[in-house]
Amino acid sequence: MEPNIDKPSEATLRAVPGDDVRQIMWRFSDRYDLQLLVQSARTVARGPVARLVAGGGRNTHDWTPEKAALLQVFDDSGITAAFLDPEHGGHISGPKNLALALIAFELSWVDAGAATCSLAGNLGLAPIHERGTPEQRAEYLGRAAPGSSAVSGKPQVRAAFALTEPLPFVGVETGMLSGKVRVAEWPDGGEPILHVDKRGRFITNMAFANVVTAAVASDDLRIKGTCMVILEEGDEGVFDRGVATKKLVHQLSSTCDPVFSMRVPASRIVGGYTVKDGVIVPNFSHSEIIESVFRRTRVTVGLMTSAKLLSAIEPVILYQRRRFRGGDVAPGMPRYELGLQQKEDSLHRLVDIWATGEASASLGFAAARLFDELDPIEREKDHLFAERGLSGRAAFRELTKAQTEAIELVRLRSLPLDAQDKKRMAELESNLLVRFVMLDSLANVLCPACKLWNTGHGANMMREAVSLMGGYGVTEDCPGFLGQKWMDAQLEATYEGPEAVQRLQLSVTMTNELFLAQFEQWMAEMRRIASERPGMGACVLATAMDLWLWTLKHVQSATDAHGAKLFHKTRQGVTFALADALCWILAVRQFILDVLELETKGKENPALTDALPGLVAFFGDLAHVQAARAAGEVGRITSEIVHGYRAHGMQPDISQLCGCKSRDRDAIAGAGQQSVNSETPDSGVKGRGRAGALPELGELTPFAEMRVKLDLCLSGTRLSKDRAAQALTTVMVPEALDYPV
Repeated sequence: MEPNIDKPSEATLRAVPGDDVRQIMWRFSDRYDLQLLVQSARTVARGPVARLVAGGGRNTHDWTPEKAALLQVFDDSGITAAFLDPEHGGHISGPKNLALALIAFELSWVDAGAATCSLAGNLGLAPIHERGTPEQRAEYLGRAAPGSSAVSGKPQVRAAFALTEPLPFVGVETGMLSGKVRVAEWPDGGEPILHVDKRGRFITNMAFANVVTAAVASDDLRIKGTCMVILEEGDEGVFDRGVATKKLVHQLSSTCDPVFSMRVPASRIVGGYTVKDGVIVPNFSHSEIIESVFRRTRVTVGLMTSAKLLSAIEPVILYQRRRFRGGDVAPGMPRYELGLQQKEDSLHRLVDIWATGEASASLGFAAARLFDELDPIEREKDHLFAERGLSGRAAFRELTKAQTEAIELVRLRSLPLDAQDKKRMAELESNLLVRFVMLDSLANVLCPACKLWNTGHGANMMREAVSLMGGYGVTEDCPGFLGQKWMDAQLEATYEGPEAVQRLQLSVTMTNELFLAQFEQWMAEMRRIASERPGMGACVLATAMDLWLWTLKHVQSATDAHGAKLFHKTRQGVTFALADALCWILAVRQFILDVLELETKGKENPALTDALPGLVAFFGDLAHVQAARAAGEVGRITSEIVHGYRAHGMQPDISQLCGCKSRDRDAIAGAGQQSVNSETPDSGVKGRGRAGALPELGELTPFAEMRVKLDLCLSGTRLSKDRAAQALTTVMVPEALDYPV
């Protein structure tokens, strides 16, 4: 039998993927409303926004008339109304996470500051949308729609979200509030009047916002805890927009340090309040509100960086091919036609950038779709609990019961078809709370993972993209504005909580038993895909997932060389590192699923008939490349954790295996040569090999076996990279970008 050798496929990438491909991969080919929204956002991004950037609009911190003109463009294109429900003047029914993610992606393809300017208005309204009273929603969401002022007689709402404060170093701490609220007056039988003092820091949209949702803490025994309050320009007191922040990035968005000292009625507390024993008790604390808001909006920020990476592909290809033109070369010569693409290094590095962009976009859009699925179920759950009068511990008990049942459902689904209890499965699948906890456990992981990996690793890969442009990459007129996008990515990694915040959340949510049960299902899914579609990276990814899961379970009961527990909330060298490793897994898994979706659904699109085999082959190679990189990161991180906290001499005594205990240099060298010449691939794993008897690895034996298996599963990944690199030399790209530079 001939060995299974990956041979170059005849199908190759003809052109960069278009909308018909993206609509299938990102699951909106059946949403005509979203397709129109994408076209509107793209027209804005590659028209007015691109012209403003090319004209030097980013060269000032001030909010100029040219920048302000974008607000009307957003209104006219339908971007502003996309956040709103139809009853408030919007044009999209139902959840809008995917819609807003697509807008962010399209605007960030050109400039993330413009995307932030648009999305920050949604963020300012989000506390009202998610937790506001019906009256607050009707008033402020209704007035946010373009043209609403003609009906209400009041100015159109332009909102800002005032959370952070002037603590040291830009004030990204969301749990500490120096903003205060107290009772100014409380008429007998009347509504209390509150006095709000708030100094904001790094607040987006403040140059033009006329409504602010501000987080404050009680400075009065008659008010309990923290809350968010709606402040409106024109209220009694000081509404000072503050000075412009001297940012190096996102200059098409306005950022200021405002000051507020205002009197407002207590009905402005977001979500309302009750009075108990003479004390105002807000229905929602500020942390409850921002938890609800950020778990959705973090996804859109993650996709802003994904757009940058994918937008860099065409400019880099054009630069590489044209690098030597104008010199002593003639058309038809390889140096003229290919330029830097004659060199493998240039191609391989671009393959890595493209693979990262695809994986991060796949992860981000999957998270957005998940929230679209979760949102209506969450509202049903809230309504159900309200009907039953469940809150606090009673509600917690109901969710705990539902989680147990959800784990049962996952286990049943994992059984062979003939062993499944169909009746019980149908019963569990119809249970609202079971569906909620299953989706919620995934959302609690995918949201911070998307924000962490897309912006963190994405910023690093944007540096790679800039470096591939040579000195051109750091010029103002670099095609695709790549240098500016690289700088912008640094801020996106900090938006809505820096990387440590996302890692902290992941370190808690990734240990959820229900998430891990679904994670094990994903491992089986990758094994099945690997058997049916070898060469896409599913095999090595499944092994990496197994390695990650084994390590997580191991450290939860293991101790270090000093007897200290390894898995602990303060042991961030362990918990944060495992969170990072998980992000690599989640991103490439979703990319593989998206490639399979394209292969299946693409056959139904006649326009893709000829190009589909090449697209699937190329994306499959990219997925294989990214899976190899993810496996490498998982292997490195898990090995450092499993072995790095053990001292030489601990049992099992690894120091004998590496030769560190021998003082005889010749003996060490000889043992090393023996190991090199060994023909036994698992030498040292099970304790025996041609090099002689090796220390028993005891409880670490499964880990060592998986590490060897992981390395063997990397077979073919460099062949995939070679094929993807070759495709870059022949793919057709436009002679010029479709937006000005």
